[in-house]
Amino acid sequence: MSATLNAAGGRSLIEGGEYRLTAEDFRQISAMIYADAGIAMPDHKATLVYSRLAKRLRALGLKNFSEYCELVGSPTGGDERQEMLAALTTNVTRFYREPHHFEHLRTQILPPLIASARKGGRVRLWSAASSSGQEPYSMALTVLSLLPDAAQHDVRILATDIDPNMIAIGKAGLYEKSAIEPVPPDLRQRWFAPADENRGMVKIADAARVLVEFRRLNLIGDWPMQGRFQAIFCRNVAIYFDDPTQAAIWSRMVPLLDPAGALYIGHSERVSGPAERLLRSDGITTYRPLVGKEARR
Repeated sequence: MSATLNAAGGRSLIEGGEYRLTAEDFRQISAMIYADAGIAMPDHKATLVYSRLAKRLRALGLKNFSEYCELVGSPTGGDERQEMLAALTTNVTRFYREPHHFEHLRTQILPPLIASARKGGRVRLWSAASSSGQEPYSMALTVLSLLPDAAQHDVRILATDIDPNMIAIGKAGLYEKSAIEPVPPDLRQRWFAPADENRGMVKIADAARVLVEFRRLNLIGDWPMQGRFQAIFCRNVAIYFDDPTQAAIWSRMVPLLDPAGALYIGHSERVSGPAERLLRSDGITTYRPLVGKEARR
């Protein structure tokens, strides 16, 4: 199966496909995804769009993508439009992905926060693209490695994602045993327990789960958060946005970052736009706010 965007009229872009996907169908789908989530779908994504949405057409009994576009663009197609967004959202994640970030969190950010928490201080961390929960739970485990009774203190991690299906998985805290192999052995033994031996599933301990609050959030929509975060993980999501959207998101995050906090981004991402002048590098794809004289330069 191959795709070409040189098609015109009603000719299918996908050679050998089960359904007809025209250039106009692809344009409409791309426009809706961009409007709803800020995700850019360039021409070479036609095959991806087809492969992920063909399952939806099959489930709905539709004949072609034109019928699907008509459905998701209609006033009654809101639920299916959410299904479309979920299908086209990439959810690649794992525990302790890019481990240098968690080492920086553990050694550079958390020690003074842990001391403050023991005295009643407030600690807030944010996983801004939490997917199915491995990132915020890795943050929680990093906290627990220094403060095993963190649940008894004012320590909370906000985990947000645009996909409600991923939010549900994160809330459940159930994972295949193989998924937790990147977790350090001591933390793996202490904070996970078998959930179903026959299925090879494990469940993260309640002491870790209660630290994490999962909420649905669209990064290009309204952000209800008011207070600042001492750490923000926004990794491997900005790459799906165009340059203006990326710059806008970084600029919105800087005011929410504590002056002593850190912003962690994906290995193939970079801070751009006005936010770039307000942050300094503090390691691999790790940024700290400029403060004092630095910020006034």
